[in-house]
Amino acid sequence: MITSCQSDLDQNPIDPDLFTEVDVYSDASQARGALAKVYASLVLTGQQGPAGDPDIDNSLIDEGFSQYTRILFTLNEITTDNAVVGWGDPGLPNIHEMSWDVNNPWTKGMYFRLAQVVSFSNSFIENAADLAAGDSEVASYIAEARVIRAYAYLQLMDMYANVPLVTTVTTELPEQSNRAEIFAFVESELTELAGLLKEPRSNEYGRLDKAAAWSLLTRLYLNAPVYIGTNKYAEVVTNAENVISSAYSLNTADGNSNGTAYDELFLADNSTNGAQNEFIFVLQFDGINSQSWGGSTFMVHAPIGGTMNPSLFGVNGGWAGLRTTKALVDKFGYAVTATNADGEPTAWSDSRAMFHTDGQNYEMAKIPKFTEGYGVTKFRNVDTNGNPGSDSSGDHVDMDLPIIRLAEIYLNYAEAVTRGGVGSTSVALGYINELRTRAGAPAASSLSTDLVMDERSRELYWEGLRRTDLIREGKFVSSTYLWPFKAGVSQGAATDAHRKIFPIPEDVLLVNTNLTQNPNY
Repeated sequence: MITSCQSDLDQNPIDPDLFTEVDVYSDASQARGALAKVYASLVLTGQQGPAGDPDIDNSLIDEGFSQYTRILFTLNEITTDNAVVGWGDPGLPNIHEMSWDVNNPWTKGMYFRLAQVVSFSNSFIENAADLAAGDSEVASYIAEARVIRAYAYLQLMDMYANVPLVTTVTTELPEQSNRAEIFAFVESELTELAGLLKEPRSNEYGRLDKAAAWSLLTRLYLNAPVYIGTNKYAEVVTNAENVISSAYSLNTADGNSNGTAYDELFLADNSTNGAQNEFIFVLQFDGINSQSWGGSTFMVHAPIGGTMNPSLFGVNGGWAGLRTTKALVDKFGYAVTATNADGEPTAWSDSRAMFHTDGQNYEMAKIPKFTEGYGVTKFRNVDTNGNPGSDSSGDHVDMDLPIIRLAEIYLNYAEAVTRGGVGSTSVALGYINELRTRAGAPAASSLSTDLVMDERSRELYWEGLRRTDLIREGKFVSSTYLWPFKAGVSQGAATDAHRKIFPIPEDVLLVNTNLTQNPNY
C-alpha cells in the first residue's frame, strides 16, 4: 500500500494502482475505462460482484455492508427521524441510539470507503495527466475525477470534520487538516471545475458535468455556517440559479399513469423513463453487471417485510429491516385522507407519502420487530410497465440512485432565500409549489424556513441528506426536536453535541500519529 490515503488510513484494501499497472493510459479509450473505476468506487465493493474480493478488508467492515450508499443511508438516515433498522449486526443498533464509539464498523467503514474514493481519484488524476496534455477528452475525464474527489472530501468534512487533505500519490503520512482547510479546497476545486467540465446534460448519462459542480457548491455553501461559521447563502443562490437555468428539468413524466411522476424517480428504468432529466449526479446500478449487497439492491430489499409483497417490488423477497418513525409520517399530516380506528393515518393525498401501514404500528414500542413503525415503498425494481428488473433471480436491482437531483437544488435555493440569501421569495415559493404540484399536494401560500425544511423532509427522505439537514437546523442532538428512540430513549432525548461528527477510526490513529481524535471520543 503505497498511495497516500491507503497508507495513512490503514485500509488494508487492494492497491488502487493495480488497474493502472498495465499501461491503461495509452489512449483516451483506455483512460475512459480507468475513469469508470473511479466512478465504481462509489458503487461496487470489490473486484467481483457481489462479494468475494473486497476493496476494503472484511476485518474492518463486512463487504456486503461496505458499499458507499448503504453506509451513507446508515449514517445519514438511521441516525435521524427518517429511519430505523431492526437488525442486530455489530454496531448497527448504536447508530439510531447515537451511542457509537471509535470502533463502530459503520463509522469506520465510511471513513475507509471515502478515503479509498480519494485514493482512486488521486491515482487516476496523476496517471492520466500526460495523456490529457494532448487530448481534451482525457482532460475532461480528469475534471470528472476531481469532482468525485471533491465530493468525497465534502462528505469527509461533513462527517469527520478534521481529516488529512491528500491530493497526490505519496508514501508520506499526512498532517491533519481542519474543516476550514477542507472547505477552502472543495470550494476552490468545484469553482475551477465548473469552467472545465462539459456543459449540462452534454455528457453521457451518469457522468458529471458543470451542473454537478454548481450543485455541490450549493451544498457546501448551504452548510457553511456549520463548517466554517460563515454565512454563504448568497453563493447558494448564485450557483442554484446556474443549475436551474441549465438543461436539467424536473421529471413530470407519469409513465405508469398512477397520477404522479414522483415514483418514476425510483423505478428500475429511471435511466430512461424521464427521471434522468432530473438526475444531476447519479450512481448507476445493474442487476446483472454491477452487483453488490448495497446500493439499490439494499434500498429495495431491506424495507420489505410484514405483509408487503416482494413481487410488487420486482425482487424475490424482503430483508425485513428498514422502517420509518411517526416523525416522518407526521410531516405529511396536512395530506391525510384516511385513518384507522385509532385515528392513525393510513392514506395521503401527497404521493410522496409512500408508506406501508397494513399490520404496522404507527407508535413504535421498540425497534427490532418489523411491525414497529411504518414501512416505506419508495424504491422498486420494476419499470414503468410493472416489469421486474434484469436479474431473473430477483436478487439484484437495476434502479439507479440519485446523489443530486434538481428537486434538491430547488430546495437549496428556497432555503437560502429564507435564511437571508439574495434571491426572490416568490420564485422560491414557486419552486416549492412545483414539487408539491407534482406530488398532488396543495400549494403553499407563503414561504418560511420551517416550510422549506419540512418540504426537504417530504421530498428527499431516504436519499442520504437528513442528518446534515438536522445539524444545520440545530435539531440533530438538541431537545428542541425529538423522535422515537432518538439517543436510545423511547420518546426521544437530547444527546451530546460531539455526536454531530463521527470519530476518526482508532485503526487510523494507530497508523498515523500525526492525527488526533475528534473531541470527546
